[in-house]
Amino acid sequence: MSDLYRTAIQARFAKAPQLPPLPGEDEEEDEGGDSVGSLPTGMGPPAAPFRTPRTTRKNAPNPSYSPISASSFFEQAMQVSVPESDLDFRVYYTAPKFEDGTVMICHHGAGYSGLSFACTAKEVTDMSKGECGVLSYDCRGHGKTKHISSPNISEQENLDVEVLTSDFVNLIRVVFPDVEKAPSLLLVGHSLGGSVCVRACPILQQHKYRITGVAVIDVVEEFTLEALPLMHSLLNARPDGFDSPEEAIEWHVTTHTIRNPTSARVSVPGIIVPAPDGSPASAPAYVWRTPLRSTAPYWTSWFTGLSSKFLASRTARLLILAGTERLDKELMIGQMQGKFQLVVIPNVGHMVHEDDPTRMAETLVEFWRRNERVVVGVKKVGEL
Repeated sequence: MSDLYRTAIQARFAKAPQLPPLPGEDEEEDEGGDSVGSLPTGMGPPAAPFRTPRTTRKNAPNPSYSPISASSFFEQAMQVSVPESDLDFRVYYTAPKFEDGTVMICHHGAGYSGLSFACTAKEVTDMSKGECGVLSYDCRGHGKTKHISSPNISEQENLDVEVLTSDFVNLIRVVFPDVEKAPSLLLVGHSLGGSVCVRACPILQQHKYRITGVAVIDVVEEFTLEALPLMHSLLNARPDGFDSPEEAIEWHVTTHTIRNPTSARVSVPGIIVPAPDGSPASAPAYVWRTPLRSTAPYWTSWFTGLSSKFLASRTARLLILAGTERLDKELMIGQMQGKFQLVVIPNVGHMVHEDDPTRMAETLVEFWRRNERVVVGVKKVGEL
């Protein structure tokens, strides 16, 4: 029965190519023009701008930081056509083994990709013994998600939070079109992704999807909004690009932007691309796939109202933070009233799910078990 169920779920996707090649392989050669940005936190300590001409660089790639394929972490990588959003989404997916399983729907932070959840996804499916599947995708303007109408044209994306929320809902409705047969969903979002998940939750519930809970990773409205004015100075400290994917991975690890080398080796190659044809010799060989500055008009809207929307979610709520004393007033009151579960994971940075995927998976699986397998008379997290 479980094999038939998994086959039926997988057949709902529009296309199912092999897992994507790493940057530098044939598929990546035409992707140099992609654009959009990263989020205001978790960039690591400042680094000097990268201005060494390509022709004079001597550093050979460090094999300790060589890229790792995503095939060890997800069962499938595929493109899912969503005409309503005019997008062909890149989706990474491991289906639950059982018909009554749950699927965690993961939305990455701005500037990253669905592969930022790769290590956590593998841990979740292992810990839940396949009862909980994971779907992670590249949102609009990120990774390998492309426009259907103009797949090879670089254009300024509309990254308004309402547009991203609509994309999220549209994708779910294409992947799981039959609400009665759809698995229960646990929405998991990092930073900007958390804001999208919180907004998408009531819309999906209006469409009669079963939402087990919503988990927000390392974003608090008040402190994030306060940090936004510092963004441009932080951007000035980031490298313009890198000699190789290995150098990009090494930079993320040595600056503690991502503290887990294994996760960085999976996720970082997806956030850089070869420099466009015709770039000057002084340009780096690889550049950011999603330049941050172009997203500046959207920064404030991404997070304004997040705390109140999170507390108003009509489902179990989980907030995972990378440090203590980071709740704003609204969340502090909500926590005292028992409206959500708070978990603080020590010794990690902003990329909590990459830095400690084992602890992240333990937290998510425990939250899922508590709220999906509810015993009669036991309240879900957030129920008064």
